[in-house]
Amino acid sequence: MSCGRHHDVDCDEVLNRVYLFLDHEMEGSLTYAQIEQHLFECGPCLSKFDIERVVRTLVQRSCAEHAPEALRAKVRSRIHELTIEITEV
Repeated sequence: MSCGRHHDVDCDEVLNRVYLFLDHEMEGSLTYAQIEQHLFECGPCLSKFDIERVVRTLVQRSCAEHAPEALRAKVRSRIHELTIEITEV
């Protein structure tokens, strides 16, 4: 996708990293500031970003259930076991 205007960062690059940006998991050559600048300059990308942000917020609100404590304990135990295995290797 392209809005037809020149930007320092291509629209496709920004939109491909929307989820990483929202999750604060950015890696690689693009920075948060570069994406923010692009969204500030590019209305079409900002609209797509806003849609993803709103959908994510709605999903988070509707998924208020927590895992049962027994399951949580089992997962923590397994993570601990794997951590020990990794450090022993």
